[in-house]
Amino acid sequence: MTDPNVQPSDPTGQTPPPPAAPATPDPATHTAPPLTHEQDVQWGSFAHLGGVLGFLPSLIIWLVFKDRGAFTNTEAKEALNFQITLVFGYIISAILVVVFIGALLMWVVWIVGVVFSIIAFLQAKDGKHYRYPFAIRLIK
Repeated sequence: MTDPNVQPSDPTGQTPPPPAAPATPDPATHTAPPLTHEQDVQWGSFAHLGGVLGFLPSLIIWLVFKDRGAFTNTEAKEALNFQITLVFGYIISAILVVVFIGALLMWVVWIVGVVFSIIAFLQAKDGKHYRYPFAIRLIK
């Protein structure tokens, strides 16, 4: 009969080492893994599409994924710069509301933002870099 308290030995007569404990990552040095190509293209295109809602989606995507994928970094910066440019357009429109042209200009800025964001999304989802025809490039 075998004793349950005795560890089985291998053919060489030595006892096997105890199983290793699973390694736990140190939260202070833990970095997220890089994005796969598909994920990189996906998040890069979402940064442009998020422009339909404003600058926050582009900003959040850039801050979260900028170090994990080169395509996402480039496209999110481009989208963010375009959205910041649109914010300036909205501010100018708000000032010009006093002379009644601002209300029309605000609609024009919104329509241009939506149209170019969708065009950029369609290009980026295919893995192509998109550069907006006009944007103040504050984030390099």
